[in-house]
Amino acid sequence: MDRDLLSHLPVIVAVARRGGFALAAAELGMSPSAVSHAVRLVEERIGQPLFARTTRSVSLTEAGKALVETTAPALQDIAERMDRIRGIKGRPSGLLRINVPTIALPLAVTSVVAAMAERYPDVTVELLTDQGLIDIVGEGFDAGIRLGEMIAQDMVTVRLTQPFKAVIVASLAYIGRRGRPLGIADLANHNCIGYRLVRSGALYRWDLSDNGKDIVAETRGTVIVTDSIAAIDLALAGVGLAYVFEPLVRADIAAGRLVQILPQTAIEEPGLFLYFPRRASMAPKLRAFIDTANEIGLTSLRTSGRKTLSE
Repeated sequence: MDRDLLSHLPVIVAVARRGGFALAAAELGMSPSAVSHAVRLVEERIGQPLFARTTRSVSLTEAGKALVETTAPALQDIAERMDRIRGIKGRPSGLLRINVPTIALPLAVTSVVAAMAERYPDVTVELLTDQGLIDIVGEGFDAGIRLGEMIAQDMVTVRLTQPFKAVIVASLAYIGRRGRPLGIADLANHNCIGYRLVRSGALYRWDLSDNGKDIVAETRGTVIVTDSIAAIDLALAGVGLAYVFEPLVRADIAAGRLVQILPQTAIEEPGLFLYFPRRASMAPKLRAFIDTANEIGLTSLRTSGRKTLSE
């Protein structure tokens, strides 16, 4: 194997994963010109272009796709094995990349990361907040966090929260102006804060319980967001009704800043889970995250319908 070629393969994978030279350069801590040089060198050695470049985009050629599909898993495996070797005698170290929805930060992640900063100073946790589902392996993440029902069946899962309800809330100021909805059908007469699904672009329809039967409700209003925290802020400002997870607004409800609307319609969600491919479960940096979550009372290793660390 050409040693120059081998050393530049991680650059090729990073450009493919990030979809551009500048983004790959930022991730790798290199200059864009150095990334461009590495790509050009590999293309010259292979004798084929790996990327189709335009002024607006960078995409893989057929040869590039074949190379990335072959090398990316191998490089990931090497990185994981090196982490394990380093962890045999020393403390966990390295970069732990986790893809998370924004709501996971206050519900499960912030406390774990804060504890890890004290216990494992050689581990850097990188959190990319993303509301949509992604291929965590293909995107170069060590793990992801999502609602249990959203996770692929072939992933190992670790429970981070107990199940919680999705509730409708409003401020007293809004209720004073518009009154309370009398039922699910009456939501059509209220200003409902909409939620745009980032990946699909569709408007989220509220999942509700109607006399024990799960239904979806179409809503409309004067504002649409892509983040639950923004919906809560707007509800607190008296803009309209917000559909959010109950733990996020528990303190606001207790303090009287928000009021739960139509509580009988609330459905229960399965809770948040950390998930990752089975081969990653032995990486010391990921084990450190799981152990820390367990020590502060967040995790539960028994889940149904999916592989877990206890199986």
